[in-house]
Amino acid sequence: MYIVAIAWAFVVVLMTLVEATSPQGSVLGALFTLLLYGVIPLSVVLYILGTPARRRARLRMTEQAEAAAASGPISDDPDGSRVSAGVPVAPKREEP
Repeated sequence: MYIVAIAWAFVVVLMTLVEATSPQGSVLGALFTLLLYGVIPLSVVLYILGTPARRRARLRMTEQAEAAAASGPISDDPDGSRVSAGVPVAPKREEP
């Protein structure tokens, strides 16, 4: 997928270079050539072609979140708290 995009970008850069250095061309025309033939079409095509990968990553993240939620509490305390037993707790301050 990326080899075609790189090849198209190379062609567009060469078109831009020819447009900028041609006696009938201009730098503004070269800029529009770069934007209208290169940047905008490539960004749209790469976004569309990257949709399946983004979908797979999103599903993987939701599966990992569900697995973490279903794993239960961190500690083996009978009260079911998610605080590990190794975490020190400050003693309760008693009022005189």
